[in-house]
Amino acid sequence: MLQLRVFVRVLQQSHVGNQGPNKAFPLAHSAGRRNTSTAPPAAAERTLIAVKPDGVQRGLVGKIIQRFEQRGFKLVGIKMLQVSKDLLSEHYCELRAKPFYPDVQAYMTSGPVIAMVWEGDNVVQTSRSMVGPTDPTQAQSGTIRGDFSIHVSRNVVHASDSLEGAQREIQLWFEGKDLLDWDCCSRAWTHRP
Repeated sequence: MLQLRVFVRVLQQSHVGNQGPNKAFPLAHSAGRRNTSTAPPAAAERTLIAVKPDGVQRGLVGKIIQRFEQRGFKLVGIKMLQVSKDLLSEHYCELRAKPFYPDVQAYMTSGPVIAMVWEGDNVVQTSRSMVGPTDPTQAQSGTIRGDFSIHVSRNVVHASDSLEGAQREIQLWFEGKDLLDWDCCSRAWTHRP
């Protein structure tokens, strides 16, 4: 009850002198609203994260999303799709000549994939650290692959490996209209001004 009284007093004080609630709580009025800007903040990067068919089938999508949200990154695009061989060929263009590519193709087209674009400061490098090495036997506990992967050929998630790679992959998997610029109310608490 005491907490309620204190909260009521704070609210009453915020309305003194026609300031309104927006002066006392400057973030409250804009939380979650769409940003009219067409570009991400100058310091922000974007990366592609894809939950592969084994991650989707094993019900790990929510746990993976939660890790990125808890790290302070902002989800700006998400979709579920059955990956075509053409998209996969473009995405893994450097692997097409490898003898294991047919296995990669069969695996990635075996079920739905969740493709996501995450935004934040240093998101490309940080997400690579969060995901861990491609081979889960080399991944530390606490990384996504270290905690959830079973085998190098079933490693749950893809993360862009560089800023240039992220930009290329995002253009392959998403159209510009599929990405939403919006104000995240937690940004003030997770990023420097």
